[in-house]
Formats: sequence, C-alpha cells, structure tokens
Amino acid sequence: MPNVFIEEIVHTPIEQQDIEIVERKGVGHPDSLADGIAEAMSRALSREYMKRLGTVLHHNTDETQIVAGRARPEFGGGEVIQPIYILLVGRATKEFDGVYIPADRIALKAAKDYVRQSMHALDVESDVVFDVKLGEGSTSLKDVFRRGKVPLANDTSFGIGYAPLSDTEKLVYNVEKRIYSEFRKKNPGVGEDVKVMGLREKDKIKLTVACAFIGEYISSLKEYDSLKQELKSWIEDIAREYTERDVEVCVNTADCYETNCYYLTVTGTSAENGDDGSVGRGNRCNGLITPGRPMSMEATSGKNPINHVGKIYNLLANLIASECVDEVEGIEEIYVRILSQIGRPINEPRALSIQIIPEKGYEVEKMKKRIEEIAESWLEDTTRITEKVINGELSTF
Repeated sequence: MPNVFIEEIVHTPIEQQDIEIVERKGVGHPDSLADGIAEAMSRALSREYMKRLGTVLHHNTDETQIVAGRARPEFGGGEVIQPIYILLVGRATKEFDGVYIPADRIALKAAKDYVRQSMHALDVESDVVFDVKLGEGSTSLKDVFRRGKVPLANDTSFGIGYAPLSDTEKLVYNVEKRIYSEFRKKNPGVGEDVKVMGLREKDKIKLTVACAFIGEYISSLKEYDSLKQELKSWIEDIAREYTERDVEVCVNTADCYETNCYYLTVTGTSAENGDDGSVGRGNRCNGLITPGRPMSMEATSGKNPINHVGKIYNLLANLIASECVDEVEGIEEIYVRILSQIGRPINEPRALSIQIIPEKGYEVEKMKKRIEEIAESWLEDTTRITEKVINGELSTF
C-alpha cells in the first residue's frame, strides 16, 4: 500500500511521564452543546439527502455558535432573563437536479430536538433563540464532492489518533460520561454542564470537577452542599474502576458560601449566564483534550461525513490506532497521522504515518505486516465511517 510509513519512536510513554493533564467538557458545556448541535444537524441533513436522492450531498454545519444569555438562579427556582442565542450557520445543498431540500427547516428541527433530548431543564421554546443562516456551498468544492466513485478530499488537512488511553484519560472520560448517564438521572438537581480536569502527578491523580447544579430541584444551600458531597463521594467510588492510583476529587472549588457564591443555574448550563460556545473549541473526536498527546485542531463535529477529511481522517486515525492495539501484541503506544491532499481520493492519503512505542522485548518490524493490513482494511472501505457517523454510532466530541 503506497504512502504508509511505520516506524518505531523513542519517546517516554505517557504513563511513565511525571505530569499528565487531561480534560473533558461534558454534554452541557457551551462548546460541547455547539458540537452536539452541529453534528445533529449534519446527521439529519445526511439522512434527508439519502431519503430524497439516495446519496449524501455537500454540506457543513461546523460553524455553529452559542451566545450566552442571562439568568437569575435561586434555590427552589430562578428564571432566564435573556434567552441563549444559537446561530446555526454553515453550508448545505438546497437544490439538486431539480429536487429542492428544505435544509433550513431540517437543521432547525434537528438542533431543537438535540437540545431537548440532551438538557432536562432547558426549555428550547422559551430559553433559547435559534437563528438559521445556512448558505450554499462553494461550486468548486461541490464539484470535488461529486466527481468519481470514491469521494475526493475536500481539503489538504490531517487527522490524528492514538491508543491506548492512559488511566487518567479513561478516568476523566468516564467520570463525566457516568455523571451524565447515571448520577444526573437519579439526582435531577445536577445539570449537564460538567467539566472534568485531571492532573496526574506521578502516581497521584487529582480531579477538579465543575458541575452546574439546578436551583429548581435544590431548596437550600444545605441541600446544595449535601448533593455536592454526595457527588464527590460517588466519583471517588467509581474512580477505583479505572485506576489503582490514589485519586483526589474536588467539586466546584470556586464556591464560597460566605459570599453566596456557588455553581447554581436555572437550566443546567453556564451558557445561560455568560459562557459562549463554539464548535471545535472543546473535546477532540476521542472525547478528550490531551495536551500531552498529538492533537488535530480540526473541528470534527458538523463536517460532512463523505469527503471532509477534517472529520473522516480524525475518526479513521483513532479507529486504526485502537484496532492495532487490540489486534497486535506488544504495542505500548501507537500514534496514527493521516494527511490528505485536496482532490485526491480519500482512500489514497498523501501520507499515513504510524508511530509505535513497543513493549519491552517486542520488535516493530514483526508488527508491520498486520498493522498495514488493518490500515489498508479501513482505507479500502471508508464508507464504514460514513455509515457509522450518520447512524450516530461514532461520537465526534
């Protein structure tokens, strides 16, 4: 297979480094909300294009912006004074071979449905103002989108992935995920805007968790503090499932009860009161922000799943890395970098670089054949990624 480069690298594995920093912005964080809305719009447009024309047409909804509103939270209630403003902006094909597609209406419905399903205390009709500004795509880019059976790269860009996740990465990722899927559902006073910052210093991990609480479900400061302590203890308990290292948990460290300062909201997100959000400013497509690892700055959410390499190659790189770790014995760490060239078939990247740190006693040379087979298998059928994205099987943030 051409342009595939597999090499051993000399680098201290992340688990052996003294300091590691990992962050995850939860579903209700303004940046993650923007990511989720953008991706929901792209999936809805893709499905509608398939339904009407049998193929996904050119679109990108990765410029969604959130402008914070104003709110007055109180124990037992509170109110939104100025709604959150969400600008649904990007490009979409609205007419093709005489068939008209109501892209604005589809995008608006998808955005509202996503917010409604994701945020249990945010009223999409009264707490949010949606503004749809979807333009048409560039003629030259639409032409690149249509030529040939294999989609052609719409840009010269790159994607990056790695595996396996470190203990700290697993911990940070799963703490937020489980607060959202488990703890929040049993405790409605917990909002969806959760940010988890992990710092590992040698063998000790410190988690700083910022979690929006919702005034409607909390009657007093005493009840707020009780719920905060319950959340802290719960995180300490589940942390044992992801690491044997010592874990210290701090929740809402900016609170100052003496001055009536605490993380109380009306809607469960800081977007109600001062925090704006943009697509691509939060988690990478593996769900984490990892300054100790190579990362692409591309926004993955909202880009079309057919030929936008900013989306496809980032997802692809992570899938290749994960499968290599699962299938090939002796890999301590693997890093995958894929570079496109605009107009070139996406299954023929300009370069696919695979860097490996082998476990002691293993040789990279003996791994190459199987690793090449895995990479080639994914490149031969990139439509697998497209299908998984449209079906919501792959997360982009």
